[in-house]
Amino acid sequence: MPVSPKAEKTPFDPARALLVSYGTNERINQFLLENLEPNAWRADPPTGKGRTIAAIVAHLHNVRVMWLKSVKDAFIPEQLDRHTVELSEARAALDQSYRALHDVIERALATDGRIRGFKPDVVSFVGYLIAHDAHHRGQISMLARQTGHPLSKKTDFGMWEWGTR
Repeated sequence: MPVSPKAEKTPFDPARALLVSYGTNERINQFLLENLEPNAWRADPPTGKGRTIAAIVAHLHNVRVMWLKSVKDAFIPEQLDRHTVELSEARAALDQSYRALHDVIERALATDGRIRGFKPDVVSFVGYLIAHDAHHRGQISMLARQTGHPLSKKTDFGMWEWGTR
C-alpha cells in the first residue's frame, strides 16, 4: 500500500541539527552582547583581579582562532587585543570566527568526522565549543551583575530560548 504524501516525513539529519545548534549558540552569544550595558564592557572585576568582559569576549574569539590555526585549511580571522577591543569589533570578530568554524564543522561532517588537533571527533568538538562559550557567558553575566550592570531578566531568560534563537 503506498504511503500518502501527508504521511511522509523528512528523516532526522543529525549533521544538520549539529550545525543548527552551533548557530543557535552563536546567536545567543550575540544576543547577550547586544543586550549588555555599554558601561559593563570595561568595568573592572570587583576584586581588581581577573578579566573584564571585554577580555572574556576577546578570549572566546582568540580560542576559536587557535582551533582554526590547528585545522590549517580554514579562514583565520585576526585575533583580538583584550585591552583595546571595542564591543562592535568583538561582535564582528565573533561572527567571523563562528562562520569559519561552521565551515570547518560542515566539512568534517561531510567527510570522516575528524577535526585536526581535536579528539575524538567533530561532535565532541562542537560540544566543546558550546560548553566553552556557555561557561564564559555565565562569567559575563556574573561579572555584569558584580560590577553594577546586571543583565535584564529578559536577557537572562532569553539566553535559554534555544527554540526561538
